[in-house]
Formats: sequence, structure tokens, C-alpha cells
Amino acid sequence: MQVDKRFEDRVRNSQFSNQEWGMIMTAVEWEIRQPADAESAELVALTDKIEEIMPELERIQSQMGNPGAQTRDSGGGLGERIGDFFDSLTGNGSGGVDQGRVRDAERLVQSYAEELQDFLEDRGRWDDIREAAAAERSPEKR
Repeated sequence: MQVDKRFEDRVRNSQFSNQEWGMIMTAVEWEIRQPADAESAELVALTDKIEEIMPELERIQSQMGNPGAQTRDSGGGLGERIGDFFDSLTGNGSGGVDQGRVRDAERLVQSYAEELQDFLEDRGRWDDIREAAAAERSPEKR
């Protein structure tokens, strides 16, 4: 897809490999918010499942032997480890998932969504897609 090619540099300059990016994208669902309103309609990436795949991303990263990769264990000082310990006791922890990486993945995906919507608008396809989404949601279709 042309959007993927336009977005390659963003992925390359991120902390995620192409393989990791592909996995992140499999965890994303897409929604068009307010599709009936041409001015307010927006393509939104639903990223709530990204956290679930983070352990697999960590495995990919360790298999690649990425020396620049920041893993939860690699740079954590004593303060971070104590904080993680207290988070695990209080239930505030994320089960070992690096929340910074989750946020970075979510931001990258949202940027991709914006790029995709811009691409569709530039190609004159956005209105067709938006209208199809609006028709799918209309009460008479149910």
C-alpha cells in the first residue's frame, strides 16, 4: 500500500523494527467516528489491544539481539526496580509491560491513521468510505 511506503521512514526512525510494526498493526482495529458528518468524520485507530502483544514484541526484540533496544530489565536502576516492586504489590503495575513502549506504539499508530485518512482524502476515496461506514451504522440496516 502506498501509505505504508510513505510511512516507512517514521517506522524506521521509531524504536520498532518492521517486524514489530507489523505485529502492532495486527492488534489495531479501525473505526470511523461520526461518519455521517463530512466535516467531523475521522479515522481512528483503536489501540487497546496493543498492550496484549507487547510481551511478544519483547521476545522479537531479544531474538533480534538489538543492542540499542530498551527493555524493561536493561537500564532499570534501583529506583525503577523498587517502583516496579511496589507497583506489583499494589496492583498498579502492568505485569511487566513497558508502558512507555505501549504509548509510543499507540502514538505511531495514530500518526498512521492520520496519514491514511489524508491519503484517502487526497485520492478522493474518503467520502465513499465514510458514507459506507455511515450506511452500515444506520438504524434501517439493522
